[in-house]
Amino acid sequence: MLRALIASTFALLLLGSAPARAQEELAVDAPRIILSGVGFSITLELPEDAAPQRFSIATSDGRRMAAGTLQPGAPVEITELEVHTGGEMPVSVRLGEEGRSAATIEARVLPGWVSLLPPLVAIVLALVFREVVTSLFLGVWLGAFLFAGLNPISGTMRAIDRFVAPALADIDHASIIIFSFLLGGMVGVMSRSGGTRGIVEAVRPLATTARRAQLATYLSGLAIFFDDYANTLIVGNTMRPITDRMKVSREKLAYIVDSTAAPVAAIVFVSTWVGFEISLIGDGLRNAATQPGTEPALAAVLHDANPFAVFIHSIPYLFYPLLALLMVGFIVATRRDFGPMLTAERRAARGEGLSRPGAMLMSDSSAGIMEPEPDTPHRWPNAALPVLAVVITVLLGLYLEGRSALGHPGTVWQVLGEANAFHALLWGSLAGCIVAIGLAVGQRILSMADAIGAWVGGMRAMLLAGVILILAWSLSEVTQVLGTASYLSGLLEGSLRPELLPVLVFITSAAIAFATGTSWGTMAILIPLVIPLSVALGASVGFEEGPRYVLLLGATSSVLAGGIFGDHCSPISDTTVLSSMASSCDHVDHVRTQLPYALVVAFIGMLLGDIPTAFGMPPVFSYILGGALLFLLLRFLGGVDYA
Repeated sequence: MLRALIASTFALLLLGSAPARAQEELAVDAPRIILSGVGFSITLELPEDAAPQRFSIATSDGRRMAAGTLQPGAPVEITELEVHTGGEMPVSVRLGEEGRSAATIEARVLPGWVSLLPPLVAIVLALVFREVVTSLFLGVWLGAFLFAGLNPISGTMRAIDRFVAPALADIDHASIIIFSFLLGGMVGVMSRSGGTRGIVEAVRPLATTARRAQLATYLSGLAIFFDDYANTLIVGNTMRPITDRMKVSREKLAYIVDSTAAPVAAIVFVSTWVGFEISLIGDGLRNAATQPGTEPALAAVLHDANPFAVFIHSIPYLFYPLLALLMVGFIVATRRDFGPMLTAERRAARGEGLSRPGAMLMSDSSAGIMEPEPDTPHRWPNAALPVLAVVITVLLGLYLEGRSALGHPGTVWQVLGEANAFHALLWGSLAGCIVAIGLAVGQRILSMADAIGAWVGGMRAMLLAGVILILAWSLSEVTQVLGTASYLSGLLEGSLRPELLPVLVFITSAAIAFATGTSWGTMAILIPLVIPLSVALGASVGFEEGPRYVLLLGATSSVLAGGIFGDHCSPISDTTVLSSMASSCDHVDHVRTQLPYALVVAFIGMLLGDIPTAFGMPPVFSYILGGALLFLLLRFLGGVDYA
């Protein structure tokens, strides 16, 4: 009896109150947390054997929120519902013409700013205490605590079963984890078989200085343009031994890797990013064409507009990504740095350590199982061929997968738009492992047992990064459940004048990406909203529209540019985590050293790009002035990294 009482009490503490009470004839899916003044949605579904029913949704004070008809077995999502005070709860769902009560929805109403607390707590704690795992978990726990109705016990348990477990169970997330671990295993075999040292020795005549080693890293980042994940992991793991030998700090390597990966993938039209971006632009154009108030002639133009053409035309307005690439090139060429990066580079140049003393490296590249035996031959093909196998397999996989999904001949970007990038990445990493093990065993450099041991050792080195990735994804799910992005995107409403829309969109996009840790999620949220908003403010499509088209291009490109900038600044971004992982750099050190550079580039991009081009200045002048200002800042405010 006592055991049953304890179990039932614990279950009540764990589960808290249900968000909705419904009769058996109606299934209701409603949020547990609602932000004041921010839209939320409710899903209703009748059983398949029920009769069609009229429904209405109203607050406790009688305000009708929505009404319609439910068909059996067909779920209906009602969106754009809003409440402003807790006094409007509970919300009731009524069925039938007589309006009999069918469900009562109970949720906690919180101010919109509360949704910012979990990511801000995680970010601030990580930057202050330089310990990212605990900081991320506390952010997830705080979100789960809010989600569970301010119940600390339930919040602790829900942090695991509601946020962490689903983050790992997501098929795309699992693909990234497997891809990263397989690539780590490949690097382990390459290192154990002497291939990595062979690469270093082969490149030694060329990368004879720190500048040349950084230049090789920069050019490699520009060359692997088809996917930012593949770019980051391949370039970081391949170039790390070379930059280590030339005493380039791990922070500088992580910066070069991170600041080339996403900008290049977002700009080059043959990449895994572009298909996603084009689909979102197409959705935004259709939303703009069908929104109330759009003139019929303009609606027809928007409906017939080519999303790919809009994307291509928007590239010159991607000021942050393009200026970020230019900034990396200037830093590599001049060997001038400022802020925490200058301190890190001078520490490495003096031989005081490639990483800060006490740093928590994201992967352990010094494990003995990954070091070659003294008599192991150092053959560079044993490292180059596995990497080449990854690149070729990913590119071929993207093409074949996309062509199969498309079902008919199409352009390159149409094929890539239909391709499943995660499948191609998994195939590529597996092919790299097979080639690396085959070369090592086939040349009798390693036995099969030793090769598998090195492979497992390489994957083990990725464990910490995998934990951080899972926690970052969990925190992203927390922000989605709490409606953080919806609250921030609401800041777009009430914009001042149309010419200021691009810079306001950039700031909002950066804030969402910084708080949620995902530029893709930011694009998915904002592009379908920003295009109709810009049209409502007077934007149009086509070069013949002049400033009206520039407004659309500037606002659309600012979503992508702001998302990349927010990603570069956020310690909870998956691409930032992967850059730290591939470079074997302390994650917080990477964020702290990269942050000043990202802020400078973003400020110049807004000041000389987003604002003046919206008023009519050609983008080419923005890049001339922006590039000159970046160079002058490095020349007169930066210090040489070898002092």
